[in-house]
Amino acid sequence: MKKQLLSAFCLLALSLSGCNTASNNETSGTTNSDTPAAVQPLITGAIPDQDPEKLQRLYGLLADYLSAELDIPVEYRPVTDYLAAVTAFKVGDLDLVWFGGLTGVQARLQVPGAEAIAQRDIDAEFHSVLIANVNSGLGELATDADLVQVKGKTLTFGSESSTSGRLMPQYFLEQAGVSLDDFQGEVGFSASHDATIQLVEAGTYALGMVNEQVWNTRVAAGDVDTNRVKVIWRSPAYFDYHWVISPAVDERYGEGFSEKVQQALLNLDPANPEHQEILELFGAAQFIPTENDNYAEIEAVGRQIGKIQ
Repeated sequence: MKKQLLSAFCLLALSLSGCNTASNNETSGTTNSDTPAAVQPLITGAIPDQDPEKLQRLYGLLADYLSAELDIPVEYRPVTDYLAAVTAFKVGDLDLVWFGGLTGVQARLQVPGAEAIAQRDIDAEFHSVLIANVNSGLGELATDADLVQVKGKTLTFGSESSTSGRLMPQYFLEQAGVSLDDFQGEVGFSASHDATIQLVEAGTYALGMVNEQVWNTRVAAGDVDTNRVKVIWRSPAYFDYHWVISPAVDERYGEGFSEKVQQALLNLDPANPEHQEILELFGAAQFIPTENDNYAEIEAVGRQIGKIQ
């Protein structure tokens, strides 16, 4: 009898223990093996080349679009500067990044297997412009050789790692026989194209190197006083902005996921009003495919001026 009572007591204790375990699981939020784990978000980012509020709106819209197309959560994570974008991609904090030509090369050199997958239609033949305060005394420079006329003036670039706001303009200046030592005082670095425009318009600097697409967009929006600042030179064409994706996404979401992301970007259609808003904010008619080899010239120039070791 004692053995029977002992057995019954053990069974009762096990039953209560099971109930408590189930109750604890419910209250603690844990799930059993049959419940699918939450999908890790795809994290996008971009070099902060323009006003942060505009970037937040642009990449917020894009994240919503990609979430729907890829059927996974997509989040935009802002960074403080160009170097931070490269570093975040390197350490895996960003999966998909809108880089300039130089930062894209820098990032891919640090992440083996990273791929350039898409660019805007305008990025295959991109241009910088040299803007001048009207009091600079400079008129339009008809040829690249005329860049020698900028000697003795004050100049600001954008970010130190900007392709259109520093790298290629410095290269074209050097090709014309103009070094940074030829300018009055130290050359400035404004951190963004918008800031460069504002500094030259205010007369803080006589000259500034700017992304042509940003310049045209700001002028069209009425954000620039063209009575105070004007374009005096347009650079030769070069490859610039592009999307770079980490090889880690294929490991996380399955083989071929990079191609799905690329196709989603290529599918942005200007005939669709929601897509058109995104494309207009990017200053593009559409996205087109690109590849790492398109940025060989950017890499060579980057090494030449010491931005790539």
